[in-house]
Amino acid sequence: MSVDGIAPVDLGPTTTYSDYLALDQVLRAQHPRTEAHEELLFIVVHQTHELWFKQVLSEFERLRGRLAAGDTAGAMRALHRAALVFRVLIGHLDVLETMTPGQFAAFRDALDASGFQSAQFREIETALGRRDPEVPLGYPEGGPERQRLQAAMNTPSVFDAFLTYLALGGYRVERELLDRDVSEQLTTSSDLEETLRAVYADDGMAARVAEGLIDIDQLLQEWRYRHVTMVARTIGGKTGTGGTSGAAYLRAGLFSPMFPSLWAVRN
Repeated sequence: MSVDGIAPVDLGPTTTYSDYLALDQVLRAQHPRTEAHEELLFIVVHQTHELWFKQVLSEFERLRGRLAAGDTAGAMRALHRAALVFRVLIGHLDVLETMTPGQFAAFRDALDASGFQSAQFREIETALGRRDPEVPLGYPEGGPERQRLQAAMNTPSVFDAFLTYLALGGYRVERELLDRDVSEQLTTSSDLEETLRAVYADDGMAARVAEGLIDIDQLLQEWRYRHVTMVARTIGGKTGTGGTSGAAYLRAGLFSPMFPSLWAVRN
């Protein structure tokens, strides 16, 4: 019925909270293989990690765009949100550590996968600047994971975008750095470190962005450390799930910063 001669607008089917969030699919995506109570916790924590990894990758994509455009405020917002997500991820490990070694052992033999296989985590490392041509080869040829990682290897990293940001801000950045092959690992140099020292000496907005990058790097290292101690606490020195060397394998990745140049200028 119209009101005051105005016909009602047909808004179509009402979207419910459950429909919008696809909760029917999300809440049915947990498939424990045993009757062990803690297996559901293990699945939920890892699935939520992957969801947050997806958000981090979205923030890094925005961060690259804002840096390349010289947009300090936009870059700082993306850095801030990504840092908060990493803090949430570290907090998730607190929940996982409520599981005792015996409780994990009750379902561990049913697992044939490892967090080492997380393609999104490898993509995060690649987005930050890691270049390891062997990483994509760990995923099926022609599969979406390998394609995404190969594409990431050929996309300017967050640090590449930061160099563009510095050049736009009037800092001296060598042309070979700006035009380099982004599929190759960037190494620090005396010229680059001199530029970064100038950034810190000015103590302006560029220095704030640099410290935002350091926050991300530090939080990633903190997550790695917490992950190592959580694994050691749960399985000790046993072989890791999926055939890795467990905690020993994870320790090998500690103290490997994503932005070594930003750490080097502190010496």
